[in-house]
Amino acid sequence: MKGILHTVLAVAAALAFFGQSAAQQSSNLVAIHAGHLLDVKTGKLLPDQTIVIEDGRIASVGNSSAARVPAGATVIDLPNATVLPGLIDAHTHLTMDPKFGYEELGISVPRETLTGAKNARVTLQAGFTTVRNVAADGYSDVALRDAINACDVPGPRMLVSGPPLGITGGHADNNLLPFEYHAKEEGICDSPWACREKVRENIKYGADLIKIMASGGVLSKGDDPQASQFTLEEMKAIVEESHRLGRKVAAHAHGAQAILWASEAGVDSIEHGSYIDDAAIAEMKKDGTYLVPTLYLGDWMLDNAGLTHLPDFLLVKAKAVIPAARKNIAHAFASGVKVAFGTDAAVYPHGMNAHEFAVMVKLGLTPLQSIQAATLSAADLMGWAGKAGTLQPGAWGDIIAVDGDPVQDVTILQHVKFVMKAGEVVKNEYAK
Repeated sequence: MKGILHTVLAVAAALAFFGQSAAQQSSNLVAIHAGHLLDVKTGKLLPDQTIVIEDGRIASVGNSSAARVPAGATVIDLPNATVLPGLIDAHTHLTMDPKFGYEELGISVPRETLTGAKNARVTLQAGFTTVRNVAADGYSDVALRDAINACDVPGPRMLVSGPPLGITGGHADNNLLPFEYHAKEEGICDSPWACREKVRENIKYGADLIKIMASGGVLSKGDDPQASQFTLEEMKAIVEESHRLGRKVAAHAHGAQAILWASEAGVDSIEHGSYIDDAAIAEMKKDGTYLVPTLYLGDWMLDNAGLTHLPDFLLVKAKAVIPAARKNIAHAFASGVKVAFGTDAAVYPHGMNAHEFAVMVKLGLTPLQSIQAATLSAADLMGWAGKAGTLQPGAWGDIIAVDGDPVQDVTILQHVKFVMKAGEVVKNEYAK
């Protein structure tokens, strides 16, 4: 009897184990039946599509009539929705909120990190499953990225830069305190070799890319957005060191000279590009440099200057730069520069990222081109082509769904109703 009992218990344990394994396996299998799928490469709206996701990656995609849904897969029906790849924002500051001027001095690095956890969730819920975070104090973005990767907090996939590199008194420096405080930000460097050292330091502490301030900025005291800051020699040293160590370089650059020099130095992207001219456009096209325009922030900032208590010394610069940027970026679009989607979210509240699409279209891109900027092109810029920004076998299972056709009305992307990251549903308003 004792032997029989042991046998029964062993069989029961085995069945429980195999049953648990099967349950775990089926939970890694998901099939989405969608009324329509937007092919972001061609702009075609494909009817009645099924996407199968296994272990967080797309296993197959095609017409539902020919689809093979594995046994035990979780099936999600979205019969009236349009699915497309999760969106990518190549210029965010998740650890920051719209707080400008002297108000910034009261925010600690730990507080910034917690702010990032809030904004990461909001950004993911808005349909942006991937972001490039370009500048954060104290490596708070590194901590946020690692927490998301460990599933401690919800958020998009992140590539992060850590502290931006800049010159003494430039856009990346602390220019708000007087001399006796001896305040200097951690990314400041003033010679080619000092800048090489800063590149190495950022990489040491976890940076995926390097962000530099090639020109003055708008939301900083005492500098000129049109003036170049790093010299061409300094930027060449930064890019050479970064690329040698396997990191791309994003260059904040408003002024035409800074854009030209940064592209000549070999940066991978120009952020903002407000005063871009024909010489800079020609150089960027020759070098294959991406432009990451950040446009909607101008509307929001000027409309809400009183609400955010934007200091006068910043408001004056904003009123000069924003209209110039609209004109020059429209010319750059018409001239055929490569464009990747970016918002500078933190200048306005996170989660509103998709408002950028309408401004890009207003300045000359087609709706499809603006969507491609936030999918295929942004993925290419980040080095994640074939993994993000596409719905093809082998890509990450990052999928969003909306009502209608965003190629006909790009503002639809401001109302994402379904979000999946790595095969896990993080938002589904269709289930209500």
